[in-house]
Amino acid sequence: MSDLLVSIRHAKPEDAQALSRVFDAAWREAYLGIIPGVTLDKMFSRRSARWWSSTVSRGRPLVVLDLGQGAVGYASYGRCRDRSLPANGEIDELYLLPEYQGVGFGRRLFNAVRNDLKAREMDRIVVWALEDNERACAFYAGMGGRTISRVEERIGGTPLAKVAYLFR
Repeated sequence: MSDLLVSIRHAKPEDAQALSRVFDAAWREAYLGIIPGVTLDKMFSRRSARWWSSTVSRGRPLVVLDLGQGAVGYASYGRCRDRSLPANGEIDELYLLPEYQGVGFGRRLFNAVRNDLKAREMDRIVVWALEDNERACAFYAGMGGRTISRVEERIGGTPLAKVAYLFR
C-alpha cells in the first residue's frame, strides 16, 4: 500500500509550468462550448508559464494542490473586488486537472482557502461562476454557497451569465 501525500501550499516560481498545464486542461474541460473558441485560445496563449511565473510573485495569494509530483490544482483569492457585494473575501479561481476532479480534492482546496481567508478576517466569501458551467455551479451550491447575484458579461462578443455564490 502506498501513501498519497496531499499538500496545499503557496505557489512558487518553479510551479509556473504546472500551473499553466492545469489552467489549460481545466479551462478546456470547463469552458469548451461555452466561451467562444477563438477567445478561449487567446486566454490559453496569455496564461503561459511565463505569465504564471510573474503571477506567483504578485500580492494576491495563490496556492497549489500538490500530490507529491507537482501542482495538479490551484486557487487564487483575496479581498473581495466588488464592494457592492456583501462579502469581504473572494476566491477568484479554483481549478484542478480534470482527472483529479470529483474525488474530493476540490473540496479540500476550497476549504483550505476558506480557512485562510477566515484567518485573515474575511468570513463572507464570494465566488463567481459562469452559469453555463453546470459542474462549477453544482460544486459551489454543494459546498453551501447561496446565489446572491447574477450578471451578464460579454466574453468574445458572446453574452454569458455569471452567478455569485456567497459563503458565510
